Amino acid sequence: MEFSENAKPIYQQIADRICDEVTSGTFTPGSRMPSVREYSAKLQVNVNTVMRTFEYLAGREIIYNKRGVGYFVADNAMALIDQMRTETFFNNDMQYFFRRLRNIGVTPDTLKELYSNFLDGCR
Repeated sequence: MEFSENAKPIYQQIADRICDEVTSGTFTPGSRMPSVREYSAKLQVNVNTVMRTFEYLAGREIIYNKRGVGYFVADNAMALIDQMRTETFFNNDMQYFFRRLRNIGVTPDTLKELYSNFLDGCR
């Protein structure tokens, strides 16, 4: 896995990847996750980094641990991922986006026009 040099720690980048794998159907609700060792070998990262990722996702109830068996995808993982990503967007990404728009002089009217054009292109 290629890691970004952005401000996000590697364990959170891995968590994003796992969330993408859940939303794409690679990992389905109720299915068993690869072991920490298997996943760390697949990504070629330290076992402790993957363990931290799994604990992070378990803390958000996206996955859960059955002691002695492994980690599993929660039944409501898709909804929790959507909720987490929405919160992240509104609390972090959008604020950064708006600051950038202000700094380069984009007006609300221009933004509205650009967004409308974007939506028209998606249809």
